[in-house]
This record gives sequence, C-alpha cells and structure tokens, in this order.
Amino acid sequence: MAEHNLLGKRGEDAAAEFLAGKGYKILVRNKQYGHLEIDIIVEYKEMIVFIEVKSRSGTYFEQPYQAVTVKKQKKIIKAANIYIEENEIDIEARFDIISIVEENGKFIIEHIEDAFYPLV
Repeated sequence: MAEHNLLGKRGEDAAAEFLAGKGYKILVRNKQYGHLEIDIIVEYKEMIVFIEVKSRSGTYFEQPYQAVTVKKQKKIIKAANIYIEENEIDIEARFDIISIVEENGKFIIEHIEDAFYPLV
C-alpha cells in the first residue's frame, strides 16, 4: 500500500478514536456507493453526522480540510442522501470534516462541525 494510503488509513483510525472519545456513536466506516464514499458516519445527540477525513504529513501546500472541494462535497452529499433513503433516517443531518496533520509522529486533529451544507 502506498505511503499516502497508509497515512489516510491511520488518520481515519485516529479520527474514529477521537470521535468515540467525544461520545459519537460510530455507525459505519468507509461506506461506498459505486465511486461515492463517506469516510465515517456517526450518530450524535439525535443527529446523523457524515464525516470526511483528510490527513496530510504537513501543511506545505494547504491545510487538509482545504482539499474538500465543492466537487467533493457534492459527492459526499449524494452518498449521504442514498444512505439516508436506504436506512429511512428521519433525524437532522450534519456534514463535518476532520482535518489531520501528522507532525513528528503525532496527529494534530481539528474537528470542523457543520463544515458544509447540502447544496441546492
């Protein structure tokens, strides 16, 4: 597996552990619908939260969360809509980003709640 893929996997594991520690109930990880994917789906305070995790080994070019473009947001929203319909979810939904930077072997985690909203 390529180094960036290993960092991504380790970052997602760290994000899941971080969320669980904050009281989020992890429902699904890496939910795929064809070419669409949601990294982590959780339940928190009677809300379903769809979380995109971005990990980087540095911030030379940009912060990890900056990689969640409008195009990527649309894909996440489309996948979330499928998940909501499939599972007949009738609670409020939210879209978060967890931005992770690895520095000196440690993860710096930033959790951005309500990072983006469904686009019309």
